[in-house]
Amino acid sequence: MEMVCIVCPNGCRLTVTRQDGQIAVSGNKCKRGESFAVGELTHPTRSVTGSVRSTVKGYPVVSVKTDGEIPKDKIFDLMSLCRDLTITQPLPIGTVLVDDLFGTGVRLVTTRDMEEANE
Repeated sequence: MEMVCIVCPNGCRLTVTRQDGQIAVSGNKCKRGESFAVGELTHPTRSVTGSVRSTVKGYPVVSVKTDGEIPKDKIFDLMSLCRDLTITQPLPIGTVLVDDLFGTGVRLVTTRDMEEANE
C-alpha cells in the first residue's frame, strides 16, 4: 500500500506492507512518518469541523471543531450529535459544547465569537 505522510511539510511517499502481523514502512524521512502510517492502518483518527444550529439572531449556524482527533469511525456519530445540538445564547469562541466525545477526552468547541446581532 502507498500513502503520503501528512505529519510534516516533507510529504513523504510511504510504502507500507503488512506481513505476519507486522507493519513495515519505507520511504519516510523521519520517525513521525512511520508512526503516521502505523496509526493510519491500526487506529485512524481525524480532527473534525462542522456547524451547529443556533437560535441566536444573526447566527443561524455556528462553526465548531474538535479540539483533538477522534476515531475515524466516530465521525458520522459526531455529525449526528451536531445535528441534535442547538445554541440558544451568544457564546465566546472556544466554548465547550460537548466534553469527552465518545470517551476520547476530546471536546467539541465553538470556533467563533457570537455577539447578539443588532436589528
